[in-house]
Amino acid sequence: MDVQNEKMLTLEKFEEAAKKVKEVTSETKLIYSDFFTKETGNQVYLKPENLQLTGAYKLRGAYYKMSTLSEEDRNKGLITASAGNHAQGVAYAAKCYGAKATIVMPVTTPLIKVNRTKSHGAEVVLHGNVYDEACEKAYELAAEHGYTFIHPFDDLTVATGQGTVAMEIFDELPDVEYILVPIGGGGLATGVSTLAKLKNPNIKVIGVEPAGANCMQESIKNGQVTTLPKVNTIADGTAVKTPGTKLFPYIQQNLDDIITVTDEELAVTFIDMVENHKLICEGSGLLTIAATRKLDVQGKKVVSIISGGNMDVIAMSSIVQQGIILRDRIFTVSVLLPDRPGELSKVTGFVAAQKGNIIKLEHNQFVSINRSAAVELQITLESFGYEHKMQIMDALEKGGYQPKLVRVNI
Repeated sequence: MDVQNEKMLTLEKFEEAAKKVKEVTSETKLIYSDFFTKETGNQVYLKPENLQLTGAYKLRGAYYKMSTLSEEDRNKGLITASAGNHAQGVAYAAKCYGAKATIVMPVTTPLIKVNRTKSHGAEVVLHGNVYDEACEKAYELAAEHGYTFIHPFDDLTVATGQGTVAMEIFDELPDVEYILVPIGGGGLATGVSTLAKLKNPNIKVIGVEPAGANCMQESIKNGQVTTLPKVNTIADGTAVKTPGTKLFPYIQQNLDDIITVTDEELAVTFIDMVENHKLICEGSGLLTIAATRKLDVQGKKVVSIISGGNMDVIAMSSIVQQGIILRDRIFTVSVLLPDRPGELSKVTGFVAAQKGNIIKLEHNQFVSINRSAAVELQITLESFGYEHKMQIMDALEKGGYQPKLVRVNI
């Protein structure tokens, strides 16, 4: 089937949507990244949809969808399921049109997304541990109350609205060669890849999924929509078990490849974005940035779509902690030393001489029966990175100790 001939995802419809969404979207101009350009050997540009009014691109699809509904359908009340970003988009769009909105969200949704959805006037129902369970509940409520259901991704009108991201990319960078787009259910990837191929059939559009929620990658591999038994990722906005059935043919035809990214890679990328671009990106928003390091090309013009930036401070503190550990900026080393006066001072002196900053010491006298021969000292400290860490380890070894790295516990 040639999905390009379908009535919905046409260049005319994308242009209509692009004009409509300008009524509510902020201008998110491309940011050239010196840091990721040097890291990857490609010319890397960031499309910062995390700077939208609702903190994510989802407002585009929700608002465009709302504009196509009849007044009768809007007056019935609107309902959707979402892990947070589509929720805010629908809530805000509903407020613009004076419609009532009910949003079903997983109980694991970050508090910031719940509160911001409520702040736009929507009623929030918390149900299920993942998006798919919340979606089942939303369908039940829609049937019970006669609400108009707006699917967060498996809807061609919504996907058309999301594709306006690509329209803006081409307006700014007509000779873009690669676009990296995150995938949850596939709405953004469908809109972006379909429009991109309409504008330039030679462009490469690469989807990016969490390694722990790669439902689209599995579906492509199996040649049919596939449901994962479970999902496990810090990228909650893309923690989807089953991709969109209506969207799947478009993904098959227009997406060139799919890259997966681990949670550890996301944590490190969060640190890179904060330190180098002063941007807060949620887990799903970090996917395409992390994937710039996995592209097997050089010298290409690459645009990475940052899908959102809605992250609560608890999640943020956790990802910062893990990121600096993975960057070797904090590590724990264990050494054995005799239990006698002066030994602790001697060891910490070696660390201080290398400008290591000790943040915690744990002295275990019961590691050996003969504690006068050996007690364990665990030192947790800050360093400037991997090379500095190894300098400290080397200094301890030269000082007569046998340092061993152990799991950080701070």
